[in-house]
Amino acid sequence: MITIFNRKELLITYDMQKQSEVRTLLQNHRIKYDIKVFNRKSASPLSAGMRAHTGTFGEDLSKEYEYKIYVKKEDYERACALMNGKI
Repeated sequence: MITIFNRKELLITYDMQKQSEVRTLLQNHRIKYDIKVFNRKSASPLSAGMRAHTGTFGEDLSKEYEYKIYVKKEDYERACALMNGKI
């Protein structure tokens, strides 16, 4: 089980294809991971969100979602090596 105490951040990306490739790579090598997806335009307790005020005209919607992938600390070095093509 991956918890906040035993995990390390492996990747932050806005690219859906990139996060999919990394997740597939980790699965193929049996490295457990956790992913957090953040909608950067959604409302929060401190803000009503900007979409209601500004709409989406002229915005790069490909950067709307942020993907954070975490692995266990003991798997971090191996996961980095896999991502860099060294394994």
